[in-house]
Amino acid sequence: MKLSSWIFFTCISFSALAQQTPNAIQRAQQRTFTVATIPQPGEVLTLQQAIAQSIEKNYQIQINRSQEDIARNNFTKGNAGYLPVLTFNGTSNGGIQNFRQTFIDNIRPPQEARGIFNRTSNLGVNLNYTVFNGYARSTLYNQLAQLVKIGTVNTRANVEATVASIATSYYDVVRQLQRLIAFSQALDISRERLELARANYEVGTRSKVDFLSAQVDYNTDSAALISQEQALRNAKTLLNSQLIRDPQAEFAVRDTIIVRPTLQLESLQQSLSTNNPLLAAAVLNRTIADLNVRLANAAQLPLVSATTGYNYQFQDNQGGFGVATGRTGALTYNITATIPIFNGYNLKRQIQNARVNTLIAQNQESNQRLQLQLALVQTYQAYQTSIRLLTLEVQNNQLANQNVDIAYDRYRIGNSTFVEFRDVQRNAIDAQTRLIEAEFNAKAAEIELLRLSSTITQELGQ
Repeated sequence: MKLSSWIFFTCISFSALAQQTPNAIQRAQQRTFTVATIPQPGEVLTLQQAIAQSIEKNYQIQINRSQEDIARNNFTKGNAGYLPVLTFNGTSNGGIQNFRQTFIDNIRPPQEARGIFNRTSNLGVNLNYTVFNGYARSTLYNQLAQLVKIGTVNTRANVEATVASIATSYYDVVRQLQRLIAFSQALDISRERLELARANYEVGTRSKVDFLSAQVDYNTDSAALISQEQALRNAKTLLNSQLIRDPQAEFAVRDTIIVRPTLQLESLQQSLSTNNPLLAAAVLNRTIADLNVRLANAAQLPLVSATTGYNYQFQDNQGGFGVATGRTGALTYNITATIPIFNGYNLKRQIQNARVNTLIAQNQESNQRLQLQLALVQTYQAYQTSIRLLTLEVQNNQLANQNVDIAYDRYRIGNSTFVEFRDVQRNAIDAQTRLIEAEFNAKAAEIELLRLSSTITQELGQ
């Protein structure tokens, strides 16, 4: 009993040891880098750093901010016509004369003079003020305020679009890096298979076809890895250009793609209706169209303007005729009322066009709302589909990796052909690639949902 028990437990121990010893495929998988460990040149660039750099340097955002500054500078009472206009006028006319005069009555002797200087100067200050213009200036002042708001929401829209673009490009770099790691692991497995095929061929247990096929598959995986390295460089170049820096600048990423599966359509729709800057701009444009109707109607009402001024004139006449010197000061005023009666129905046409523009603005607002809601629903459906696919691909990837382990052991002991093993290996590569793509697609849909709901700067720009 003791001897049989010892033999039993010894066999169990050797069996457990054999199970713990990794095969060639497991060793290749263990050697494979992860996103956190793969060597990358350059300093680590986080998503928050990339977003901050893009918002600071993006040319379109700078243009929008400058346009916003212009709209804010235009928003003044003086630009709306509330303040008077004060002008100063000054003129001075003079000349040097030579004359010789004789008189008809012959009583006065002839007169002759040379180098006579005559001068007349006028100085004046005038004040012009619009007393009433059919409430047009209050409407214009309100319109200028709306233009400031439009500038603000346009800037916010470009900031949010930039954040979404940067986040998508950043995670594309992570995706391409993950694909590089997957292809690197596939190449390691092909290398292990090539070494096994070479050893078997040299000892005569496998044919040369096996060895050559392993070499071809190894070269194929090497070419795929080289192509993926180029894809990674392209993704980094694109992100560098969006950050307004040297396209060839090296940087490293350490993030992984983590998708939040908890976004709810109802809250996203509510946030879109309340906060989306594109929708807010459409609402403001409709408000401006309504104000243009009021401006057109104001042209039918009387225009009352007042002008006052003080003018000072002095003369200096050295010729000796008339006034030799004179000084005159005068305070003047003028009140003018203009009442439009008929101008070829142009006022009526302008009012009709303004009302049509109001209908256009209303339709544009409704269309913008519809398009944004449609984009949100479609993106949310894609998001949900990506979440389901991601869950499925995680399971497929685990099963495919286990299948590769089994297939390699079968191939090693001669129970399967190289064709069967290669098919299993391809399935594993495809499963891992689909998993990476599912992660990226779900993350891209999540980013777009955050942009449409106008919560992206709070979620990603921290």
